[in-house]
Amino acid sequence: MPIKRLEHSGGVRPATGIVHLGLGAFFRAFGCVYISDAMIASGGGWGIIGVSLRRSDIRDALQQQDWAYTSMSLDTDVPNLRVIEVLNNVLFAPENPQLVVDAMADPSVKIVTLTVTEKGYCHIPASGTLNLEHPDIHHDLSNELPASAVGYIVRALQARRVNGLAPFTVLTCDNLPNNGQLVRNLVLEFACLLDSELADWIKVNGCFPCTMVDRITPATTSMEIAYLEKLSGYHDAAPVLHERFSQWAIEDNFVDGQRPDFAAAGAELVINVKAHEDMKLRMLNGVHSALAYTGYLAGHMTISETLDDPIFEAFARGLWCEIIPTVHAPVGVNLTDYGHDLLVRFANPSIRHLTWQIAMDGSQKLPQRMLCTLRDTIVAGRPAPMLCLAVAAWMRYVGGRDENGEVIDVKDPMSKTLFDLSAASQSPAETVAAILNLREIFPADLSLALLQPVSQAAEMIWTHGSRAAVLRAVNTLQKVVS
Repeated sequence: MPIKRLEHSGGVRPATGIVHLGLGAFFRAFGCVYISDAMIASGGGWGIIGVSLRRSDIRDALQQQDWAYTSMSLDTDVPNLRVIEVLNNVLFAPENPQLVVDAMADPSVKIVTLTVTEKGYCHIPASGTLNLEHPDIHHDLSNELPASAVGYIVRALQARRVNGLAPFTVLTCDNLPNNGQLVRNLVLEFACLLDSELADWIKVNGCFPCTMVDRITPATTSMEIAYLEKLSGYHDAAPVLHERFSQWAIEDNFVDGQRPDFAAAGAELVINVKAHEDMKLRMLNGVHSALAYTGYLAGHMTISETLDDPIFEAFARGLWCEIIPTVHAPVGVNLTDYGHDLLVRFANPSIRHLTWQIAMDGSQKLPQRMLCTLRDTIVAGRPAPMLCLAVAAWMRYVGGRDENGEVIDVKDPMSKTLFDLSAASQSPAETVAAILNLREIFPADLSLALLQPVSQAAEMIWTHGSRAAVLRAVNTLQKVVS
């Protein structure tokens, strides 16, 4: 039996007030749940039209279920199941780009949310500027119907301006530092290339709140779908799995103040989200990525499996020793306690977060997850051997072969460049020097500062393997501490 839409909120589908770009598992496990809770608590027409920008599979699966799906919380022996009914439609953008622009330009839509991942912004991570060589940006600047998230936002805002409507608020939910400001800059840069008056209108009237989002959401497999069917008695082709923990900090800056009652749903509405953002990006995402690269190379499939190895647990603690001095804690947060809680969350065996999944798109993730921390650490005159080891492990990973010589399916927008540089290098030091020279990732001054410590870490990984390199780093730290 397929999943049934319950429509328990008075039996009426909510009016649409939000369009979401990049409808994947994370937003359905996170943003959709908050927005549903906000409407349950305080009402409002905040139903969501989801947009898939690259693949039609989510649209196809959810369409058969009238857009309903199951949220599975995996922190207990018996998962907590909840049917989420906030979606009103899902569009597959390449099929009909105009339909997406029209949906975003509709007067009822007050917010456009995004989870397009770091690479979906088509920017240069090291500089935060638009990548004008990106094929989607190149396409969007010469065609009225867009392909990129930035292109859709600008074309829809252009249509709203022509029709005399206020802009929608752009609410990004991706793991990027100062994410709202970044998106604003990219949108204004793109708009200025189209029409300077449009750019001025967006600058004066638009709102781009910064956010911090946090909920570990592993990919759903056929095994979990079968398990859910056995547990619930119905078939759901597109459930989402997640931990119970969830945190959303949002800068309270919306066009005409129009937004769901996020606070009633448990989100934190703040004046400035930077402290939350830095804490999460550096302490959670940075360590998550470090464990993904070193753990994968050591043969571990998941983060929880990686942390079952006490060497990697000590590595995580060592990373936080380097990271915490660079983080200004949000009010009321003890960073040591936060790190302890992260360790518990990472080690949860119910959350099968695959190391290769976290390892994706490292060229886009490293600047905000590790390089900002490294820069602050170097400026402060402190060594960072653990973080340098993590960067070296990423460089080994993107070379395309693991420690047993098996091919790694590296998923990264710069994978060919990274593989070619690795293949042309005759030593770990040459590999490090070549990759550090990629200005899209590493600014020149930081590259110079990292050359020696990352080369030393790479020599250890290439020669002795990831686990041995981690063990040596952990032992060195323990001697220093003692």
